[in-house]
Amino acid sequence: MTSPADQGHAAPAGSGGGVATLDPDEVRVPTARTVPWLRIAVIAALVVLAVVLAYARSGSGVVVVQAVATGVLIGGVYGLIAMGLTLIFGVLDIVNFAHGSFLALALFLTFGLTQAGLHPYLALAVSVPAMFILGILVQRGVLAGAMGKPLENQLLITLGISLIIENALLLFFGGNPRSVALPGDRGVPIFEAVANLSRILAFVGALILAGVLYLLLQRTRLGTAIRAVAANDTGAQLVGIDTRVIYAVTFALGTACAGAAGTLVAPLVTIEPTTGSLFNIVAFVVVVLGGMGNVVGALVGGLVIGLAEQLGGIYLPGQSPLLSVFIVFVLVLFLRPQGLFGRSA
Repeated sequence: MTSPADQGHAAPAGSGGGVATLDPDEVRVPTARTVPWLRIAVIAALVVLAVVLAYARSGSGVVVVQAVATGVLIGGVYGLIAMGLTLIFGVLDIVNFAHGSFLALALFLTFGLTQAGLHPYLALAVSVPAMFILGILVQRGVLAGAMGKPLENQLLITLGISLIIENALLLFFGGNPRSVALPGDRGVPIFEAVANLSRILAFVGALILAGVLYLLLQRTRLGTAIRAVAANDTGAQLVGIDTRVIYAVTFALGTACAGAAGTLVAPLVTIEPTTGSLFNIVAFVVVVLGGMGNVVGALVGGLVIGLAEQLGGIYLPGQSPLLSVFIVFVLVLFLRPQGLFGRSA
């Protein structure tokens, strides 16, 4: 099994010793022509089958519809978190264990802004730029020296950043749980289910931000540069791309995704210094499930994991929601080790 450092940033040479041709399409941000529609159709068919079996298990259409609605809504947020994580891996080849801690930092920032009288979702205008700037500072100040170094160096550095953030939050805010109330939050009927308005807004916000990120990567010069660096950083340098800037911007974009997700879920979760750890676990599951470095796979994987988490409560009542998540995760890795949308090594 190859390490992530061996997968994306080699500068392969042809038989003549020249540098390989740079091909941005190798980066896993699928276009309309390259999206594996058949694979998506198979996944959708399996989801429908799971829903039918859940109905047979529970005997209640209301329970199943509620589980599906909740799973899809939370799955969109999982997808946004995982998109930031997989973007960082796809370009920098860094497995970022601090991703969940950045989300926790955004949670506390959102809490502080709401205490000052700002609407929770208007806090996005502050949390996203703040986390973007923090991402640049962390990448340039801490992670830049680890680029090209052994994988364990990067893992230990990001783990250390995570511990620093969590303990700093514990030091300044204490361990008492906090919460953010969304003004006007209420139950909204969806078919036979009921979902909180805050959960619906979080889902819609996550989809919008995921769409913006996809368009940024696919339709802008910056996105082309990011995809080029992900495909072949040496070739990107030869055509005049400043890879140091791209590394910093990419890490900042991934961190901003975590910040946006933190603000979106603030009304849904209990805010504690360790809240990001659970999201971190789920995000890594989603990233591997969708295919390491695949942005669209992260979004689809988030929806799959959200549904697995909720339908698992029907199949396995009384068990941890993560049990069904890891059952799906292990099955997918057994049948397709590269993930749903990943490429074979």
